[in-house]
Amino acid sequence: MDVFPHLQNGFKKLIQDHNLGDVTIQVQAKTLTSEQAIGHPEDDDYPLIKGRERIMEAEFRGARGHAFTDLYGNHTDALQHIAEMDLTNNFRRAVFISSLNAVTRHLGIADKTVHCRDDAPPQCARALAEHIAHIYGRPRIAMVGFQPRMVQALSANFPCRVTDLDEDNIGQEKFGVKIQAPDKAMENLDWCDLAVVTGSTLSNATINDFLSDKPTLFFGVTVAGAAALLNLSRFCPLGI
Repeated sequence: MDVFPHLQNGFKKLIQDHNLGDVTIQVQAKTLTSEQAIGHPEDDDYPLIKGRERIMEAEFRGARGHAFTDLYGNHTDALQHIAEMDLTNNFRRAVFISSLNAVTRHLGIADKTVHCRDDAPPQCARALAEHIAHIYGRPRIAMVGFQPRMVQALSANFPCRVTDLDEDNIGQEKFGVKIQAPDKAMENLDWCDLAVVTGSTLSNATINDFLSDKPTLFFGVTVAGAAALLNLSRFCPLGI
């Protein structure tokens, strides 16, 4: 399944169902600094702090929606145009996704659409390990997207393999796990019992690769609206 036609159709239907189609609504996506996005966590190895990614923030009638992306900037447009825009690169997808998250948040369809801050990431990682143990037992985990506190918590409790896009991470051993290149993701998916996948795969359009018969748990704010519309399993207990 290609998620993007489904998301665009779902977004346009929301606009129509709530009588927003004929109204010119301005939605601005703005780039947040790492401090604005994540606050002051104790550790400094998060992608947001290292500068590899930024969060795009859209605001719609007081509701905010975030999306991680490595191609960022500011954008202002009518909501109906954003719902119909060609999703041809990471920037356009981030504008669309953050806007979808803001609108679904406003309508009460999605929650936890704003990134957690300060000391929340370690708490989230511990909660993730507990959640997986409770629901899945002791599965072999293929993680897509290196989130340091999550890898730290999961590798201490489960057999793990991790892939990441960041060349600075690839080949490095983190918390006893060697970070692999993205071309190992499908091999790891075959090996695992559970895939734990960053919502940023929605921004970079690789999410379709991870919609398989294997149990898959997406994490983070980026995938909030999409998870609600497509009924995907999502973990983001401390998002705002």
